[in-house]
Amino acid sequence: MSTETSYDVVVVGAGTAGIPCAIHAAQGGARVLLVDKESKVGGTLFITGGHMAAGGTKRQAEKGIVDSPEAHLADVREISAGTARDDLITIVADHAPQTLDWLHERDFPWAPETPRIVYGHEPYSVARTAYGKDEGLSILEVLRAELDRTVAEHDLTVWTQAPVIELRQDAEGRVIGVSVLRGSDEVEIDAGAVVLATGGYGADAELFLELEGAPLVSAAAKTSTGDGIHLGMSVGARLQGEGTYLPTFGGLPDPQAPNRANWNDRQRLTSERPPREIYVDVHGRRWVAEDEESIDQKERALATITDQTFWTVFDDAALSLSTGTLNEMVVGKDPDAVRAMVNNRPGLHSAPTLAEVARLAGIDPDGLEATVAAYNDAVVNGVDPEFGRTYLPAPIAEGPFYAIRNHAITLVTFQGLDIDADFAVRDEAGETIPGLYAIGEVIGAGATCGNSFCGGMLVTPALTFGRLLGTRLAAG
Repeated sequence: MSTETSYDVVVVGAGTAGIPCAIHAAQGGARVLLVDKESKVGGTLFITGGHMAAGGTKRQAEKGIVDSPEAHLADVREISAGTARDDLITIVADHAPQTLDWLHERDFPWAPETPRIVYGHEPYSVARTAYGKDEGLSILEVLRAELDRTVAEHDLTVWTQAPVIELRQDAEGRVIGVSVLRGSDEVEIDAGAVVLATGGYGADAELFLELEGAPLVSAAAKTSTGDGIHLGMSVGARLQGEGTYLPTFGGLPDPQAPNRANWNDRQRLTSERPPREIYVDVHGRRWVAEDEESIDQKERALATITDQTFWTVFDDAALSLSTGTLNEMVVGKDPDAVRAMVNNRPGLHSAPTLAEVARLAGIDPDGLEATVAAYNDAVVNGVDPEFGRTYLPAPIAEGPFYAIRNHAITLVTFQGLDIDADFAVRDEAGETIPGLYAIGEVIGAGATCGNSFCGGMLVTPALTFGRLLGTRLAAG
């Protein structure tokens, strides 16, 4: 059975971008339908750290921090080395303060230490990154309250467990609505505008391999299956962001799912503590200076090695020194906890000799032995001739030896639907597809981060573009 319903705006995806878009469109007087395939709204807000960035906010002023949109924009340009879309990052920088102030005015529960400078990736020049005490859930707390109020007071309808299966077009190619599955019914919806806000493709291994040419080990939301990209491409949309992909540095294999990883369950970054280990590839060769402070440089090096997979190799003497929060080998694990994990959990290995641990891990034994011998010589001589590592505390010589597998992991995806500065989706010829818009991760992280990880430049654009587009669509 089919039914037809008509709305001014249909927003597909009730997450970081879709909720504010629907809210602002409805508050502006539009008749709005917000649909999501999941049983609850929120999207990736359930797993994201919720980092936001803006220059010149009320929160910064309360903390005595002097900042501006111009300074924010300059930092984004520098961190991304000019690879982000300048038209889009200019919009973000100009409007981000109003977005964060909008949250602030709704009693957003800021983490008390924010705004601050975050050093997990290339840092901003000023304390600009802010987030809630419960990370992404703090954002959802405010959005859900605003969504409920808007449903009660305006013409906003929310459907969950309602996947969109088709974009409907007229004879001229204009997008005129969607087809939605509701239970066993396929419902045809007419719409003046359709907004795709469905997130990325970090849980779609096939699409990831096709677009990035790399195997996927994901820490992204399991719902990030590229739905909006598939929908957009079905009506001729082109993609943007090719070549901007950058992996996130290292995560331990999930015990149950080898193609999954958990960012919180990882080795302590050597930008957080001095390294007593070496990194080797499947051939047993080192591929970067382990004491390189720039995570950005390490991630770029990681993208070049076989299968983007590496092992950290160390001895028991190094593990015994790994006590104290910032000194741990594995986040949240003391030396005995790490010893208990090895040879019991996939990817974590220990053996009395280097050759044995190499065989357990799937590393070339001869290559690993030669690499450790060369590293130990560097320790004795105080010089690393191959990579220039300067922190050389001790040889890797006291068994048992350890090898822990790490892989480049995907938190966000970089390619997405190409849009113009009004968020309209463009086709292969660069012309806009009438009636179709896209915001959020479905446009790709490369649009607002370029070939980099730029603090807050995913959540902030999603919220900001959602607010701007919703307001604009309501105005007609």
